[in-house]
Amino acid sequence: MITHDKKEMIYNYITGQLWEAGCPVRIINGMPDHAHLLFLENPQKSISEIVKQIKGSSSHWINQEKIIQTQFAWQTGYGVFSVSESQLGKVYNYIKNQKEHHKKKTFQQEFDEFMKYHNVFPGGE
Repeated sequence: MITHDKKEMIYNYITGQLWEAGCPVRIINGMPDHAHLLFLENPQKSISEIVKQIKGSSSHWINQEKIIQTQFAWQTGYGVFSVSESQLGKVYNYIKNQKEHHKKKTFQQEFDEFMKYHNVFPGGE
C-alpha cells in the first residue's frame, strides 16, 4: 500500500516519531508491503512500547492526512532483531538496497530462509 511517491513522506514521519521516543534512526526503507527500520533502542522503553507507538501514530497520521486513499493499517505482528555494532554496516546496506534484494526473492522467501538459518521457528516448530 505504500507507493514510491508516498514512501519518503511516511518514512520521514516515522523517523520523527522514533527520534521523539529517544530512538535515533539509522535508516528506514522498504517495499510497498513492508518496511525495515534500523534504529537505536531507548533503554528506558521496551521494544513492544516503541513498535506500538510507531505503528499506532503513523497509522493514525496516514489516515488523518489521507496520505493513502484507502483505510491504512499496519499488519498485526512485527519482527525485531538485535544487531551488533560490527554488523550495522551490513544491515544498513541491506535495508538501503531493498528493491534489489526483492528482485531475487520475495520478502517471505527471504524471511523464511533467515529464520531457518538462525534456527528460529515461529509457531513452535
